[in-house]
Amino acid sequence: MVAMLNPTGLLKPWQRLRWFMSNAHSGYEKITLAEGDALVIVDLQNDFLPGGRLAVPDGEQVIPVLNGYIERFINQGLPIFATRDWHPKNHSSFIEQGGPWPEHCVAGTRGAEFSAELHLPASVRIISAGSEVERDGYSAFETPLCKQQLDSAGARRLFIGGLATDYCVLNTVRDALAFDYEVFLLTDAVRAINVQPRDGQKAIDEMVQKGAKPITLSMIL
Repeated sequence: MVAMLNPTGLLKPWQRLRWFMSNAHSGYEKITLAEGDALVIVDLQNDFLPGGRLAVPDGEQVIPVLNGYIERFINQGLPIFATRDWHPKNHSSFIEQGGPWPEHCVAGTRGAEFSAELHLPASVRIISAGSEVERDGYSAFETPLCKQQLDSAGARRLFIGGLATDYCVLNTVRDALAFDYEVFLLTDAVRAINVQPRDGQKAIDEMVQKGAKPITLSMIL
């Protein structure tokens, strides 16, 4: 990353995000991918896309952007991880079980499959979450396999995007930061459910405040 003097340490989270985004095309904070980088794509599954049982508004818009990130990581020979909800049919988060969500991403169903429009390579490493009845699975790190696989790949910097900003992306980023990974939040490749207005923006603000660096595809050299 090009070291440039910037005032972000003095700004509030929303101001810091605006600063990064306003400088994304001005030569600031350009990023060169290198050994130790890993792309983490969160829950790009059919049930979270148009026609799915828990569709995220405009969720399909992240697919071409994520394909751009995938291409860059493939070109550099860097690892790509894809997380997925992989729920049992009686998962505690489902309305039928007293939870807040409609049944979605039941293991082995079409709704749990990754979008066919997402250009995942054959080498993608898949991490399943929420496979236990009583665990939400909002974070990929709920399963020890996640950190084990990242560490085995030598990952130190994680580039995280996907669905949904205010749930699985937020919780995965929280845990990644707690494990001392350097985290880049792909702000052009996330969308929120927004159960409450501005939930997505609040989630971004929190992630940035905790240390995630907001970037867009244009910032990667």
